[in-house]
Parts: sequence; C-alpha cells; structure tokens
Amino acid sequence: MTPPESRLSRQLGTADAVVIGLGAMIGTGVFVVWQPAAEKAGSWLLLGLGIAAVAAFCNATSTAQLAAVHPRAGGAYHYGRERLGPRWGALAGYAFVVGKIASCATAALAVGTYLWPRHAVVVALAAVTLLTAINLAGVQKTVRTARVILIGVVAVLVVVAVTGLAGAENEPLVTTTPLDAVTPLGVLGSAAVLFYAFAGYARITVLGEEVRDPARSIPRAVTIGLALVLVLYFAIGAVVLAVLGAEGTAATEQPLRAVADTVDAGWLVPVVTAAAGVAALGALLSLLAGVGRTSFAMAAEGDLPRPLAAVHPVRKVPYVAELGAGIVTAIAVLSGDLVQTLSISAFAILVYYAVANLAAWRLAPNERRWPRWLSGLGLVMCVGLALSLPPRLVALGALALGMMLLLRSVVLNVRR
Repeated sequence: MTPPESRLSRQLGTADAVVIGLGAMIGTGVFVVWQPAAEKAGSWLLLGLGIAAVAAFCNATSTAQLAAVHPRAGGAYHYGRERLGPRWGALAGYAFVVGKIASCATAALAVGTYLWPRHAVVVALAAVTLLTAINLAGVQKTVRTARVILIGVVAVLVVVAVTGLAGAENEPLVTTTPLDAVTPLGVLGSAAVLFYAFAGYARITVLGEEVRDPARSIPRAVTIGLALVLVLYFAIGAVVLAVLGAEGTAATEQPLRAVADTVDAGWLVPVVTAAAGVAALGALLSLLAGVGRTSFAMAAEGDLPRPLAAVHPVRKVPYVAELGAGIVTAIAVLSGDLVQTLSISAFAILVYYAVANLAAWRLAPNERRWPRWLSGLGLVMCVGLALSLPPRLVALGALALGMMLLLRSVVLNVRR
C-alpha cells in the first residue's frame, strides 16, 4: 500500500526508526534511574522494572497501531484529534511538549555535569546549539548521529555488565542507613520512575511523515526497539543489584560508576563517565527532534503559533519548530533548579500516553494489530502510575495543563 502524501521527506526505513527509538530510550535514564527506583522498591527493584515494562508495552502497542493507521507527525496529539476530538489532541500535545522540553533541559544539563562539571550550564547550552543544528540539517543527519552515539553507549553498557558479573563476588557497597520496609506503593512508585527509561519509543511514532511504508515500519520498529531495551535494562538492573545490593544502589547517584569502583575496575570509571555524557547527547538529539515534530503538527492545526508549521523547502524538516524547541530548551537550561519541573514532566508524559491508549481503544477491529484490552490496561496503568507521584505535584501538573487548555479556548474564540 502506498503511504499517504507527506509534508516532510520520507527517508527512514525500519532500522532507522529503531535507531531513533533506541537512542531516545538508552539515554541518561539507564545511568541514573536505578538510585531513585531502589529508594522506593529496594531489592524489589526488578519487579518495578517489570511493571514499567508492561506499561511501556501496552503504550507501545497503542501508539504503534495508531501510527500505522494515522502516519502523520505529532504522535498522540494527532491520534487524539482523529479519534477523540481536537481538545483531547491538544491535551496530549501540550503534555508532550511540556514534559519533553523539561527532559531536553535535563539531558543537556547531564551532558555538562558528566563531561565538564565546573561549567555544566555552558556545556549544556553548547550541546543544545550543536544538536539543534544537526536536526536542522535533515532527518538523515539525525539518524546517523544517533547511530554512532548508540553503538558507543551500548558497547560500554555491555562491558559494565560483563565486568560487574565477573566481580560480583566482592562485598556489596555498605551504607549506614538501611532501607525502610518496602510497600506495594513503593514498588509502584519505582515503576513510575523506571517507566521513563522506556518512554523514548514515542519518538518513533512522531516521525510518521518521515518513515517509508509507515503502516509496516512503525509497529515493527516500536516492538523491536522496546524488546531490545527491555533485555538490556533487566541485565543492567540485575548486575547493579548483584554488585551493590539494594542499599548500595539507593545510596549512589551514579550506580554504574559505583559498580566499576566496587569490582576494582578503576579503568572503567572514566569510560562510564564519558558514556553517560554521550548517552545524554543521544537522548537530547532524539528529544529535540520529537518536540519539534509535535510542535510542527500542533502549529499546523492552530494549537500553537502558525509559523511553527513552516517546512524548509530543501531539507524538508520543520525548521522553525526545531529552532523553537532549541531556544525554549536553552531558556529552561538557564532557569536553574529543574527538580520540580521534572516531576511535573513525569505526570505530563503519563497524561500523554493515557490519551494515546484512550484513542487506541476507539480503533475499529479491522484497524487493530493487538487486542483491545491492551489499550485498556495501558490506560489504567498510566493513571495508576501518575497517581503514585506526590499529590502536590500531580495537582500542579493538572493545573498547568488545564491552564493551557483554557488559554487555547480563549485564543480560538478570539480567532472566530
């Protein structure tokens, strides 16, 4: 079947889409997510990872089959508009943009923190500038850069896993404060944290107008990418727990570096540090591309300023939206403390996937590739994980999205 006409350039195959997704998923999360997850779930951390994986799979099946039916840029923003109505689509779009701009700023700051801590903000701004330029150069440049970064990071992770297993007989890292008793809510909270290590597969679906044969390529790319990341994360999580123990994992913000220290592999420490910085670069590259594509789609429908819908006449990329994403990310980098912003971002991304699952629930039987109950389970899990976040931050996130929807209504009324 011939794919529908695209406003952008269809240059990507299945392998390219897998690289984009893996580059977004295997980012800063795999280097830092284990510590907050261990604080909440202790030695049950891998159960939390399993719950997160189930939620990610449900969300992936929903977004993949929606992308096959509606192969346009914008992800759940576009799917929500088509299946649920413009307001639902706007909710998903605003949630995605808010959440991912904060994630972009975090990835940029992680680059600076790992590579040159004394000048972290300067390095972060340089990274945003460089990667925005790469995205502006065309989607193939994005894929090639992401592929190089991905190969290097995965190689380091494999070395860490093998070295950690070889030295796992060493004494686990000891802490002075034991973990409190783990509760079911703690395990669910760890799943909410770990879920974001998987969330990069959404970057595949927002490239719906740049993939050849999207009805076939996007579902395959999402499934392959998620399966590969799941195997890698379970291996790394098991090694971290085996070497550091639950208390040791909860005690360090750089658990993979701590693994190298604990097994007396000092030569590996600078390698892990460099890989973490490079992984953050890869995540930032994919995140900026995803934010630009969603902003482009929203602007084309009038839910963001119309100039963001401009497409470069030669490179066929949404260059104004990409440039706007880079500028807003740079401002967020300069804003200082992003802890609260990132917590609200976590809530916003779960809202985004909740809309995607609700839209997938409305698919007709002949449009489905997976059972309908997976969409329902994904919706329930998104709501449950969102509610496991601190109530104050849930309220702040809901208020922020509500105000954006209200502003949208006012602007639409003025236009009319």
